[in-house]
Amino acid sequence: MQYAVGAPLPPRHQTQEQGATPSWTPGPGHPVPPGPPPSPSAPPGGPHPGAVPPGAGHPGGGGPAAAPPGTGHPAAAPAGNGQPAAAQPGWSAPPPHSAPPGADTTGTAGSTGHIQLPPGAPVALPSPPAGTAAPDAAHTAVAVLLIGPAGAGKTSVARHWADCRRVPTAHISLDDVREWVRAGFADPQQGWNDHSEAQYRLARRTCGFAARNFLANGISCILDDAVFPDRPVVGLGGWKRHVGPGLLPIVLLPGLEIVLERNARRTGNRRLSDEEVARIHGRMAGWYGSGLPIIDNSQHDVATTARLLDDVLARSLASPPSW
Repeated sequence: MQYAVGAPLPPRHQTQEQGATPSWTPGPGHPVPPGPPPSPSAPPGGPHPGAVPPGAGHPGGGGPAAAPPGTGHPAAAPAGNGQPAAAQPGWSAPPPHSAPPGADTTGTAGSTGHIQLPPGAPVALPSPPAGTAAPDAAHTAVAVLLIGPAGAGKTSVARHWADCRRVPTAHISLDDVREWVRAGFADPQQGWNDHSEAQYRLARRTCGFAARNFLANGISCILDDAVFPDRPVVGLGGWKRHVGPGLLPIVLLPGLEIVLERNARRTGNRRLSDEEVARIHGRMAGWYGSGLPIIDNSQHDVATTARLLDDVLARSLASPPSW
């Protein structure tokens, strides 16, 4: 049964004797629901033109149905002068959110409200107009993939770099996205198997969509992942497929003793055994000679490494690496 907006709902339907007092009290400013309507008396001279004859439209042959109880606010009708009728008392919903000036509110493809959807095609490298210099890394919307072994400082550097840029920048950590899975999480401490690989692929695809979504709205992003050079389809090839050739990969590769020391300070499932850290670090050495820029941050703190990252990005935009 429908009740008017603003009128408090009565308790569950109870059969009451005619003339009984209702067992609930309306709120201030709300009329008491009408009781049973009185029997209409026939007007003199026959029925009024346009009146509904008895039994019309009702299978039982009775008169027209009474209005539902509790409808304290009749529906507003437009005023005769073309202006909307005055609002009825009671609760009123907040006004709908309005899009900013100049936003596309026509519902065209590629937009939802005033948020631009990511393109279906992979993201390409930012290219300046003909005859101009290379894009400025400090002010251009870019997508960066920070690669490195466990304990390289990827997450710390990526977060600091995103915090300190002059343009809107997001940090997307693949490990964080993987941990969105709670029950059934494939713990990396349990080793690499079909279950963990499936969750890795899903997290990477999610990160790739997020990166394209940010870039479509003019927001740079930096992703971090321990990508292995000897597994291009699962690692770097997958990132290129989900983000596009505009993704700028940079390797963060400190010495083994540094990553072992940093790993020892970790807790939870982010901390790996020393043997696993050494094995991962050894596989990362394959990035040497790959053509990707490599930063050895063994002797640098987070802020210094982030500044080096800016320098490497400027060179990568001027002369993109082939990968």
